[in-house]
Amino acid sequence: MKKLFSNIKGDAFGGITAGIVALPLALAFGVSSGLGPSAGLYGAIFLSFFAALFGGTNTQISGPTAPMTAVSMVVIAGIIAVNDGDVEKALPAILTVFLLAGLMQVGLGALGFGKYIKYIPYPVVSGFMTAIGVIILITQVLPSIGYYPKEDTEFVDQFKPQAEELILENILKEEAGEGILVLENFKETVTRAQFIGEEDIMKESKTLAKNEASGVLGTLKVLPRALQNINWLELILALSTIIIIYGFKRITTKIPSTLVALVVVSGAAIAFGLNYRPIEEIPSGIPIPNLEIFANFSISGITPFIFTALTLALLGAIDSLLTSVVADNMTKTKHKPNKELIGQGIGNSIAAIFGGIPGAGATIRTVVNINSGGKTKLSGMIAGIMLLVILLGLGPIASRIPAAVLAGILITVGIGVMDYKGLKAIPSLPRDAKIGPIKISSEVIIMFVVLLLSTFWNLVYAVGIGLIIASLMFMKKIGDLTAERSDVKSLKEEAWKDELDFPEQLKEKVFIKHIKGPLFFGSTSEFQSLSAQIPNTASMVIIRLDRMQYMDQSGLYAMEDVLQELNKNKITAYFVDLLDQPKYLMERIDIIPDLMPREHIFNTFDECIKHIKSKS
Repeated sequence: MKKLFSNIKGDAFGGITAGIVALPLALAFGVSSGLGPSAGLYGAIFLSFFAALFGGTNTQISGPTAPMTAVSMVVIAGIIAVNDGDVEKALPAILTVFLLAGLMQVGLGALGFGKYIKYIPYPVVSGFMTAIGVIILITQVLPSIGYYPKEDTEFVDQFKPQAEELILENILKEEAGEGILVLENFKETVTRAQFIGEEDIMKESKTLAKNEASGVLGTLKVLPRALQNINWLELILALSTIIIIYGFKRITTKIPSTLVALVVVSGAAIAFGLNYRPIEEIPSGIPIPNLEIFANFSISGITPFIFTALTLALLGAIDSLLTSVVADNMTKTKHKPNKELIGQGIGNSIAAIFGGIPGAGATIRTVVNINSGGKTKLSGMIAGIMLLVILLGLGPIASRIPAAVLAGILITVGIGVMDYKGLKAIPSLPRDAKIGPIKISSEVIIMFVVLLLSTFWNLVYAVGIGLIIASLMFMKKIGDLTAERSDVKSLKEEAWKDELDFPEQLKEKVFIKHIKGPLFFGSTSEFQSLSAQIPNTASMVIIRLDRMQYMDQSGLYAMEDVLQELNKNKITAYFVDLLDQPKYLMERIDIIPDLMPREHIFNTFDECIKHIKSKS
């Protein structure tokens, strides 16, 4: 406790500054997620406070981030679609998934998974981060030019026939659920259909129009129509925001340019009484928990999203721990990764209960905190309190912020989040793979697969596929490397230092196999061709195993096949320097002693030579 208050002045200034920086981003990410600005603000308040209180990085400021918001959008859009476009109806299920992701993070930290996050390949992270930037840029085009598909009457009218079909389908489903659907008599169906008015059809049509234009592909579909219906005032507000954000940085970086743009452009729009589109109203008063999460909990309702919740948990862990590393480098301290995951999980869980979107450690906000004097956990807690004060005191004013201003802020976030370091490195990466006649870097392949799948298909599955491809390519490289370093040659062609004195008369009869790495499923094919490589003059094979530290099940059975083939061809095999792990496996399935007698296993090559000489 004493340590917590050891730097009150610096922590207060750092926390307040970081909270102010977080405000426009929290609002923008909330709007972008689909749950509204209040969800972004609630997420920032609770995550910042509780992740700091329970986390393992003293100076970290947490809140909604671009990657977490992008994945949250997938969850929110999917659950809303299942609930007929009704956000209020879908909200408990959405927040349950977010709560589950937070609890998974706590579990990851408790189980000690923090130290394994570093093994996620850079090309996967690079492709994902660039995709996040592209998604944000493309999806913010429509709000930045003031085009909202569900308000375009001509566009919405196209969906009326489909809306009528869906409404009728829902009536039939209701009747089936009530047990009153009779195929011979649709009297009840006709009666219920009479109560469907034009307003109901229009509402369903607007939902369908909004869904059709959502995401990257949806935006690209309606973009030609949007460009014919530009709202020039909204576009000017968005461009003014972008220009101030980049321009003010050239004047000074001491005051956050994002906040300056938010205040100046919003203030001008309000002062001049411009007819702009404001963001959704932010509820006033202290946030209250959404108890429907627990009252309406259903396993079947969240089962399809368990993998997505796990992805959110892992992504939040990566995002946070990368920021922790940045904080360590700046403060010359050492964070506790597992404790940090527990803190992030608790923060995200509490934020979900209060209706907030999930987040992670935010690099820019953390850097601002450190540069402003923050040194202890108190700074992150103060940042959360600062946002709560802004909510309680300035909620009605914040509700008058133009939607185009937040779209402009998000466009700069999208530009900034892309991994330019990874993109710049593409020409210099070794071209170690081929696609047809074209040579290309395997890491570039992974990066672009993740980038394209994330942008045009599904963020969650793209990361999973990227990890699988990266793992397969890594295993192939290790397998190729092991096979390349291993060899089967007569002693006349190659000799290790301790093989130089081998009797000349035996050199054509004795062949040697150097296994210079682990024998696993990526390297077994080369090893299995051993017997085919041995010429007819050979009657003995020495298999040197001092560098084979590890063998998996595939390697074990490959060894069994090779020894059986050698025995069949009446070629005597010897092991030299067999290590503990492979020896244990071979003893478990009786390769030793059935196929490899213990008297044919030697600790050193010299002992093996003496044995061969004695038998000659």
